[in-house]
Amino acid sequence: MKPERMNLSPALVAAAWIAWPLVHAGDGSMGSKEVVEPLEEPESRSICEWIEDSPGLLYESDENPYVQSWEIGGRFQYQVAYLDGRDVNGRSFHDTYDEFRRVRLDTEVEFLRFLKAELSVNLVDDRRFRDSYPFDLSWGYDTIDQLTLEVDFDKAFDLKFLDKLEFTYGKMRVAVGEESHQSSREILTIERSAIIDRIGGEEGRPTGGMLSAGRGDWELSLGVFSGDVSGEYLSGWNNGQFYYASLEWEPSKRWRFVFDQVMNDPDGIDLALGYAWASSLAGVYTGDRWGILVNGIYGDNGGIQEGHVRQRRQGDFWGCVVMPWYWLLEDKLQFVASYEYQASEELEGIRLDSRYVRARHQDVLVDVGRGRGDLSHKIYAGLNYYICGHRSKIMAGVSHTELRARRGDVRVMSYLMAYRGYF
Repeated sequence: MKPERMNLSPALVAAAWIAWPLVHAGDGSMGSKEVVEPLEEPESRSICEWIEDSPGLLYESDENPYVQSWEIGGRFQYQVAYLDGRDVNGRSFHDTYDEFRRVRLDTEVEFLRFLKAELSVNLVDDRRFRDSYPFDLSWGYDTIDQLTLEVDFDKAFDLKFLDKLEFTYGKMRVAVGEESHQSSREILTIERSAIIDRIGGEEGRPTGGMLSAGRGDWELSLGVFSGDVSGEYLSGWNNGQFYYASLEWEPSKRWRFVFDQVMNDPDGIDLALGYAWASSLAGVYTGDRWGILVNGIYGDNGGIQEGHVRQRRQGDFWGCVVMPWYWLLEDKLQFVASYEYQASEELEGIRLDSRYVRARHQDVLVDVGRGRGDLSHKIYAGLNYYICGHRSKIMAGVSHTELRARRGDVRVMSYLMAYRGYF
């Protein structure tokens, strides 16, 4: 066990220097040639060093057989946006938004050597930009973002033939597409691409079970999820289910490839995905100064069974995302660009994300076709300034979005700034 280190302030060091001759007056030490070294002042820690040193770790012990660790965390994400665009009728519009994007409290407990429980709670509901009532900002408990229990079979049985074997059950995010595999704390653009956001599920966090196994450079995950998302905590299994598979190959530190497949149960009515099936194949290269992500997607919106009673929202859809980045200043200033393309065989087979083209506009006559169409292009360019790595960063970006909607074209320039922080 390491000895406890005392933190001595400069004032205490100065006081020791003053008190030394008084304490030793008359003992002959005043005239002594002995050199007395001042008390050493401890090294000061920056806020970045503090925040990167797991400040939320409340308890940790390898000797306690019941509870091994307890950690809390949180994230705060705020952003502003200005839009300049034209709607399907050629009507120009200008809108300004600000949003508390995420305020979340997380907690994680490892216990009984091989079990881990996680809980994430959303603490804000900002609906001021939404196109449906209520248009308000509410603080306090909103929803549960994640509620899971994980069993680590490798720790429990000391498996020799696998490097990883875990089973997780609960309310969780389904990662389809490379950007979805990245946490919102670490994505390089202010918002994920619209097509990636959509295939990850339109209606919150489904309940399900996931088995993940890994060996060497490979990792395979298989899951079954409920199509019901109505439960506040864990949902039931009375409204169908969907199936999930993800295969990752990481041959080196520079290269990573991911294939994701999600498929709705053909005999059930899915309320979580909003489509029949989707496939995603992504490759990521990460170099010393630059990197690039390339992701292709193909899927089927499904038909009436998936809730699309209108034929123009059925049929196949496809798209791609290309995202290069470059470090202008190592680990501090990063340039990011992104191009997103999505299309469908039906008139309303694709949709833009909710931020902010299809948001509520100040001019009530603006019509963007609810963000639905059959062809869309989006180009994004931005800068990320890392104050303390991903734990505290400022992001700025500009994007140009074009949508071919059923009744006309939509063109929008968006200017965005955001702060992302977590501990």
